Formats: sequence, structure tokens, C-alpha cells
Amino acid sequence: MSPSPIKNGHTRGYVIPIGGAEERTGSAIVLKRFVKLCGGKKARIVIIPTASLLPDTGEKYVEIFSKIGVTSAVSITINERVEASREDYLEVLDQASGIFITGGNQLRLSTILGGTDVSQKVRRLNATGVHVAGTSAGAAIMPEHMIAGGSTGTVPSGDGVNLAPGLGLTNSLLIDQHFSQRDRLGRLLTAISYNPFMLGVGIDEDTAIFINPDQNFEVVGSGAVTVIDPMHLSYSSMSRASKKESLSLLDLKLHILSRGCRFDIHERKPFPPGSL
Repeated sequence: MSPSPIKNGHTRGYVIPIGGAEERTGSAIVLKRFVKLCGGKKARIVIIPTASLLPDTGEKYVEIFSKIGVTSAVSITINERVEASREDYLEVLDQASGIFITGGNQLRLSTILGGTDVSQKVRRLNATGVHVAGTSAGAAIMPEHMIAGGSTGTVPSGDGVNLAPGLGLTNSLLIDQHFSQRDRLGRLLTAISYNPFMLGVGIDEDTAIFINPDQNFEVVGSGAVTVIDPMHLSYSSMSRASKKESLSLLDLKLHILSRGCRFDIHERKPFPPGSL
């Protein structure tokens, strides 16, 4: 699934995957940057808490955004697929300047929202300039292909990852979250080995990448972002590996980007802070 096409006169909105456990009080660098992008006090934030089984997740984020200074933050409760076609929810989304997808279980997100009116609306709105952020599971579901689960550790293996369809807000990246904290390098490497066209992006907690309409992103937050570029991969043992077998992946390129670093997705080129 590719991002929705841009219509004449529009500029695509930012796509903002967050690695989870973002600071929600005090500095709250990532959330405040998102709010500023969406219009500051005039921002209209719609929260989608579907990934979470906790009934108060949506309202907690309403309170968080309100404390940051947003005058209009609402949560739409979607626990069943039929609710993702409610006209009142679609109308609320049409008024949004920013959409925020909470954390939880990414398979719950994909099985409830996948292919629904709400998921299509989110993609179309992003193509008209609405900014879309997601934390943890909400970040994982943003690409065309979603990492739904897998093993921990640094070494990729034949059965090290489970993939599922995502929202399709980007078809250039594979995104993993809670990256360093949960030791997920191996499963991201395994996922990349399935199709070495895509860049692998592992995002630490309290860290985000802000992907702009020109397909450059900036790292924001207190952690780091790991980018795996398989463009020049010369050998992979994935096609012949057994389930538990460690993989061979030769000539990968790896970048570690901290706050302020940028990355050009089209050119596959990193830049230090202040240089792009």
C-alpha cells in the first residue's frame, strides 16, 4: 500500500513515528514539537487509542495535549471494525490538523483499522497536509509493512520477525520502536532481509523522526535512531535459512542518529545537526 496521492495545491503532512514512552510532562520535547507543527494553541488534535486495551488511554492523551496548550483535542473510541465507519468520527477527522495514534498492540490496530474508512481517511488527510504521529504500536503501523512481533537480540535469524500490512503512510521504511530498550536490532535486520529495498529504522523511547514532505527526516528527543541501509547488500542467507538459524547479511550500512541529525530518504544519506 502506497501513500495517498497528493492533489493539486496541497503539500503532504508530516509523518511522525515515535519510539514509545515519550515524555508527557515537563519538557515533552516530541509532543510539543508535534503540537507546534499542528498549529500550537490552535491545533486540532484527534487521538486514535485503538491499540490500547486500557479504556482511559484516549482521555489521558486529551489531558496531556490540553496541558501542553491545545484547545481542541478529542479522542475517538474504535474497539470494533464497525465503529471505524462512523460518520461522526469521519467528520471529526476532517477537522483535524493533527492525528495521534497511541501505543498498545499493533496487531489490534491493524485487525481493527485495516482497510476501514478511518484508515483510508487518515491516509487521504495526510496527503492534504494533516500531520500524523504515532507512538509505539502507532509508529509500527505507519509503513506499508508493519513489524508485528519477533525475537529480541542483535543477531537476525530465519524466524526472527513477524510482518503484517500497515497503514501505508510511507512505503520506503520499515519501523521498529522501543528499539534499544528492548534489544530489537536482530528482528529489524531480519525484516530488512525480506526485501532489501526498504530502509530499516529503529527508534528509541522518547525519540521520534519527523518526516517532512520532501522525504527528509529529523531526529527529535532524548534517544537515538538506528538506520539500516541494505541498498548495497551483496549476500543474504535468508532464502535458505532454517527457522532458528542465524542469518548472514553482507555489506549492510548502519547509521546511528541522535537529536538534530537528519536523513534524506531518497538519497539514503545522513547529515549531522544543522547541515541540511
